[in-house]
Amino acid sequence: MSIQAPKLVFFLPQTGIYSEDWTTLDIGMDRNYLAGTETEYELTTREEVLNWYKPRDRFSHKGNYGHALIVGGSYGKVGAVILSSRACLATGSGLVTSYVPKCGYIPLQTALAEAMVLTDSHNDIITDISVNFEPTVVGIGIGMGIEKETRIGFEKFLDTYKGPLVIDADGLNILSKERSLLDKLPAQTVLTPHPGELKRLIGSWASDFEKLEKAIEFSGKYDLVLVMKDSYTIVVYDGKGYINSTGNPGMATGGSGDVLTGMITALLAQGYEALIAARMAVYLHGRAGDLASQEYGYESLTAGTITDYIAAAFLDLFEKPERDSRENNNKEES
Repeated sequence: MSIQAPKLVFFLPQTGIYSEDWTTLDIGMDRNYLAGTETEYELTTREEVLNWYKPRDRFSHKGNYGHALIVGGSYGKVGAVILSSRACLATGSGLVTSYVPKCGYIPLQTALAEAMVLTDSHNDIITDISVNFEPTVVGIGIGMGIEKETRIGFEKFLDTYKGPLVIDADGLNILSKERSLLDKLPAQTVLTPHPGELKRLIGSWASDFEKLEKAIEFSGKYDLVLVMKDSYTIVVYDGKGYINSTGNPGMATGGSGDVLTGMITALLAQGYEALIAARMAVYLHGRAGDLASQEYGYESLTAGTITDYIAAAFLDLFEKPERDSRENNNKEES
């Protein structure tokens, strides 16, 4: 039990295992004071996400919601781009173009009728990211590989593209090998590492508290929004951490991160600020997984099923369901 607000230790892997079931005791502290007091870490809950949500104009069209470019894939890993592109569409991007090696053309055109497809000159890997339009946002790295030609193409891309950017998977692995590329990233680029990728980016840590310190330092040094994927995903930016309140163990499955990349990319395409897009997408991603798990359980949950429930996660914002056991009833800060 925690007085008034949950504690940070509840949400960290090393300490959270000792307090899987926790509750807060309301002792009557002033709500306005709690809401207005700055803290180092804050929970992202349904109330925040609902406040950020931008309703659509009756007379809008697809051009009002951005043109997202999803870049990735290599021989045997084209499915990652399919998952990411599909999630990008399901999260509201007006247009989505997928950029893949030639081997990905037929799979993309077959699996995803709503997306447009452009291909690299190489059959198996990406070597040169060249498109005939100016994307609103780019999500890059999923299934891309780290071959020499791909690393060179990625660097050339960073030399010219300065718009909103989301980097995942092999894009992160290339950054960890070619540290000089970090200086070429546009301000507020969103990085979405899992624990292994994070360790390659910021170095190893002795405790979860040291991990957070190093993540905050890394984010500040390069002006990055860092999405640290874990049981409780924590988004870090500008010296502060934002802890997500949704998600479940069933989401520990291949492709789940690709879906999240597509969702963040879609929100950036629609004009959400980078930090808000990251926090909102992480929440909706987890909520989609929670709703899907109610029907499929944990073991049978797949990335594709999570995508199927993105619509339900959006609709859930406007309902007043019983709260998931992992989400607090009040807007609280840790």
